[in-house]
Amino acid sequence: MFGSIGMPEMIVIGVIALLIFGPRKLPELGKSLGKSIAEFKRASNELKSTLEDEIRTEELQSARKSAEVAPAVENAAVAAHPEPAPRADAGA
Repeated sequence: MFGSIGMPEMIVIGVIALLIFGPRKLPELGKSLGKSIAEFKRASNELKSTLEDEIRTEELQSARKSAEVAPAVENAAVAAHPEPAPRADAGA
């Protein structure tokens, strides 16, 4: 969870925090740190969701454009090279 920070390092950080902030201020500091981390995670998840929605929208618009262009290209090719008209004596 914390990468390369292990339990001994966490204990050292806790002892230093206890010495700097004191036993009365430490719970309040922990609570505000937890709230800050939760808010950061929420904001990053919201940003990720927004970016994924934008990517999906762009892909959908791109697919619609390519679907609109394909029939137009096909129609242009048919207009440029029309099929010959059937001959009247072809059935005889």
